[in-house]
Amino acid sequence: MPDEPWLDEAEQRAWRSYLHMQRLLTVRLSSRMQRDFDLSAADYEILVNLSEAAHGRMGPGELAEATQWEKSRLSHHLTRMERRGLVSREPSRTGRYPDVQLTEAGRAAIRRAAPAHAADVRALFVDVLGPQHLARFAEDCRAVTAALDAEQRPPAPAPAAGQEPGPPA
Repeated sequence: MPDEPWLDEAEQRAWRSYLHMQRLLTVRLSSRMQRDFDLSAADYEILVNLSEAAHGRMGPGELAEATQWEKSRLSHHLTRMERRGLVSREPSRTGRYPDVQLTEAGRAAIRRAAPAHAADVRALFVDVLGPQHLARFAEDCRAVTAALDAEQRPPAPAPAAGQEPGPPA
């Protein structure tokens, strides 16, 4: 890591290009989702996670982890989605808090929106990059994600006095 805290010109260009692309994609995809399907990007993210879960059902902690949302944000958003009939909260089979259940209306909404969303992602991102750049981009994303995940993990407990540290987990 360089001593200089500032990004050099190439680093700055790469970082700002990424931010600009990410904002434009997010705005374009979100606008279409809202306009054509009356779903916010947040609604869509919740619906995708639930539609991919067993029986369309997840515990709130599991859903918060999957979306990387604070539990209070998730709770408030689920309340709005529940009022619209997209999800329901059902007694949990395993936890203390009610599970989040995808309703038939929620399932219908994701079935309507997903094909258009996939077509937009393909047109605005996949086809623009092409197979080689897409594969490289995916590798780069995995590298950054792995570094972020490693940074988030709590440090291993110190070995007891007189014991050798064990293998890394």
